[in-house]
Amino acid sequence: MTLVAEPQLEKAEAASLRTERIVELVQRQGALAVLGIVLVVGIVSFDTFRTADNAGTILIAAAPAALIALGMTFVIITGGIDLSVGSLYVLGGVLAAWASQYGVAAAFAVPLAACGLFGLVQGLVIAYARLAPFIVTLAGLLGARGLMLALSGEGRTTFLVKADQFKQFGKGELLGFGYPVYLVVALFAVGMVVLYRTRFGQSVYAIGGSEDAARLMGVRIRSTQIRVYVLSGLLAGLAGAINAARLGSGVTVLGTGMELDAIAAVVIGGTLLTGGAGTLGGTIAGVLLLQVIQNLINQVNGVTSAWQTVISGAFIALVVVAQTYLARLRRVASG
Repeated sequence: MTLVAEPQLEKAEAASLRTERIVELVQRQGALAVLGIVLVVGIVSFDTFRTADNAGTILIAAAPAALIALGMTFVIITGGIDLSVGSLYVLGGVLAAWASQYGVAAAFAVPLAACGLFGLVQGLVIAYARLAPFIVTLAGLLGARGLMLALSGEGRTTFLVKADQFKQFGKGELLGFGYPVYLVVALFAVGMVVLYRTRFGQSVYAIGGSEDAARLMGVRIRSTQIRVYVLSGLLAGLAGAINAARLGSGVTVLGTGMELDAIAAVVIGGTLLTGGAGTLGGTIAGVLLLQVIQNLINQVNGVTSAWQTVISGAFIALVVVAQTYLARLRRVASG
């Protein structure tokens, strides 16, 4: 009887392992697959969608969101969250436009320094005071937006970009694609090396998987937490600077809900909100998927901006529910 039971047990374990691998593959590559389907639908349905100009428009529009989502991926993999990035994004844009009067280097350095400092303070509070990232970064959201309003006279003052080279970076193109697109590609490539090939990246995954286990492994938890929030702040500030260069001014009414878009893109890309799992490839697929869907909605005549928001929100909710279901199915298969 034991001899009969053992092969059956082995078959059950093998089937469970196959199920777990399939679910993991769908969870990680699902956004890419859906992106491919949506692209095919767009190409077949709309003549204007399949033009090179429209592809360039999609990519340049996605650049700021991609940078913010890049930093958010590191944060969420550790099991944290950063709600301040939308406010840091608009603060970075205002500071970049103001600092552009002193040259292109200042236009990049000032927002990076200010937003990186915000990230540092948040990381220190989270790491040493042991406060919930949700509360700390919510305070950062309010603080950064308040600082932006103070600098801009409650939004009444619009700082125009003065440095022509800074404007050229935001509006210039190479081979049909804007310069910010190439910057995003380069930073994601660096991010992948850091996340997958360095001790810091291993620490990010370890903390998200189990902070107690990571501590026993000798992972420097506080240092890692601080660095991911600094990284998130820096990238949000850089995204704001790029947007200011593209628009030619520091627009004060942007950034609302940007943090939610970044979180949605990261989760759609397969990163678990509970931490410990995620990929940057999935994140960029999630960012592009949201941007392509928005572009397709714009192609449809008669769809107002309000309904565009409703459709986008419904799609995000659907994908998040699917990811949650897949995560549960994976736990069942592995357990």
